Amino acid sequence: MSEPATNPAVTSFPAPTISLPFGLDVLRTYSGALICVEILFGGLVWILVASSNVPVPLLQGWVMFVSLITFFLSSTYLLLFITGLADRINTDLNVLDVVYHFLALLFYFAAFVLEAATTAANGGAIKSLPNSTDSVLCITYPRGNIFTVLDHKQYSINVAATIFAFLVTLCYGCSMAMGFKRWRMSP
Repeated sequence: MSEPATNPAVTSFPAPTISLPFGLDVLRTYSGALICVEILFGGLVWILVASSNVPVPLLQGWVMFVSLITFFLSSTYLLLFITGLADRINTDLNVLDVVYHFLALLFYFAAFVLEAATTAANGGAIKSLPNSTDSVLCITYPRGNIFTVLDHKQYSINVAATIFAFLVTLCYGCSMAMGFKRWRMSP
């Protein structure tokens, strides 16, 4: 009798490679803590932009898109480690970690710049006249192609959204750097 033929099309995948612990221990690492901060501050950006009047929908639409997508992707990523399901994914999760955080950094940097541009384009303010119930619109000369008129509350909301978008951008940059370091050290 002849020997059974081996199938050259059958491939084997290496075991998943990840340097982060599974379960709640991931929250004790710097990377896990940064992911929690990314989720928290990203959620604040999302809430703040949604609560503003959205004076420039084209610019702030991108900010909303990025903050929503990264909020859900970071939450899913963290849940994979907390539940231990990341151990069942047959891929190099260190590379996936670096790629994800690089793309999130790139997108969030663009969102931060657009939110800052929207906030900086405030060229007017609605102010109440002293000793009167009437309001007056004070307009300054616009500095660019974008011109918004925000009252003090809306301006403050957009400033806070800009600050939190910057902080989330920094968090994604730090996560990417730590992921790159783990990837370079992995066997």
